[in-house]
Formats: sequence, structure tokens, C-alpha cells
Amino acid sequence: MANGTIAFDTLSTSGQITGTAKSLDTDYVVNGSAKGWFQFTGVSTASLNDSLNVSSLADNGTGTYTITYSNNMANTTYSYSNGSGWDVGVTNSTYNGTDKDQILTATLVIYHVNAGDSLRDANLSMGSIHGDLA
Repeated sequence: MANGTIAFDTLSTSGQITGTAKSLDTDYVVNGSAKGWFQFTGVSTASLNDSLNVSSLADNGTGTYTITYSNNMANTTYSYSNGSGWDVGVTNSTYNGTDKDQILTATLVIYHVNAGDSLRDANLSMGSIHGDLA
């Protein structure tokens, strides 16, 4: 069976969805939806729990991880948000970051740092990526 193209401007339901939002402009799907997301465990052997458009996760050492996309981003000006946490009894204040030169079209390097400015493996890390796909 050959794959084809379907062209449309609005998606509509068959009436099975309740409420007022029964249609969706395709511009929103293309421009407003996350192009990827991830959730992983970063302690011991880092592993993806679930994801969309993420082909792999690399553990680069304590508190540093590389997310590799299944489908590249169009440029390096996309946006990402990320959060993390670890077990009670450890300082739970954290911030996540990346260096500008580590936001690439194929990968994203993220860091998890505790309140004492020390790299720390996160029991749970999650994030989403917004921008244009290549």
C-alpha cells in the first residue's frame, strides 16, 4: 500500500467529544505542540521511562545527560523546559541548565544542579521541547 498525502486546514470530531472545543486548526498542531518530551531516571544507570521524538539518552557523568532526537530540530533557537527531583532527605532545590553551545539540532545536553551548586543525578527528570522540526 502506498502512502499518500491528506490536506486539510481544520480537524473536526465526529461529535463524540463533549464541550465546545470540537475542532482544531492545523497551524496549532504544527506550531503550538511540543516536538518532543522525555522522562528519565538518572541514578545509577540512566534510562528513559518514556519519551516522544527521543531516540536515546546518554549519561555523561554525575548530573549531566545528553538527549538525542529521533527527528532533528530545524535550528538551535528552539525552547526546552526541564524539571527534576530526587529522594526526600536530600536538598530538593534544583535548577537545570545547559550551555548555549550544547543546544544542537540533533541533541540537547542538560545539567541537574542542587542548591549547593553541585552536579547531582536526578531520580526523575522530565522536559519538553518546542520549536520547528527539520
